[in-house]
Amino acid sequence: IGKKIQAIYLWWHKPVIDKELLQSLPNLKVIANSGVGMDHLDLKLVASFGVKMANAPRAVSSTTADTGMALVLASARRLVEVHNISISPSMEYCEADILGVKVAGATLGIIGMGSIGYKIALRAKAFEMNILYHNRTRRKVQEEQAVGATYCKKIDSLLQQADFVMLVVSLTPQTHKLIGKRELELMKPTATLINISRGAVVDHEALLAALQTGVIRAAALDVTSPEPLPRDHPLLKLKNVIITPHLGTKTDKASYMITEEAVENILAALSGLPLPSEVLP
Repeated sequence: IGKKIQAIYLWWHKPVIDKELLQSLPNLKVIANSGVGMDHLDLKLVASFGVKMANAPRAVSSTTADTGMALVLASARRLVEVHNISISPSMEYCEADILGVKVAGATLGIIGMGSIGYKIALRAKAFEMNILYHNRTRRKVQEEQAVGATYCKKIDSLLQQADFVMLVVSLTPQTHKLIGKRELELMKPTATLINISRGAVVDHEALLAALQTGVIRAAALDVTSPEPLPRDHPLLKLKNVIITPHLGTKTDKASYMITEEAVENILAALSGLPLPSEVLP
């Protein structure tokens, strides 16, 4: 049936798009992805076959922003730790051992101020946080003022000031291991690193060492590399780490909206119209 296939809808990176598959589908016109990140695709390879590509940014931005803020709050108030205490047989604890940190008045540093990053800023403003951001291009002044965000041209400046550092960047060769030993050591010892982008944006060995030695206070990770981590990975044993299984877009409504957006792009491609969410190589 290879000659009949004109579109592929990728759900959770499946099917795997490689040269062999592309060669077997001579009439393929479009690949629609169920999410924003396209790092699992060789964009230049796909384009070389004359195939267009699209993602689903509109459907996922609010849900992913919710996940980011949920991790800020869960880490700040140590919700996983205190949940485990609450359901333990003894229910014994010292109040000093479960003290969290205050979110209101804290500084949130957002690395990557695209549509998701901006929606995180909107939520953080409601929690009375001070907002810094670093991005390849600066937002309009009106957009900054709407959320009370301050632009940091250098990532180092953001890392040195933020109480919570939120990673919301795409995975590219430039962002691979963007946060390593040097960057972690620039952060406050009371700071928390939150990653809702891609696991490979963080050097996990450097992060493990930083968490074990008190270089930073805590981490909350919705993404890891690999994903999931091996069951014996040391990060899984640390109390100052929250790890969730890539929850970013996983709500019933978001899943439906992602599919709608993918169908919209597929129908546009098959009709010879511009793709609403086209991704160029």
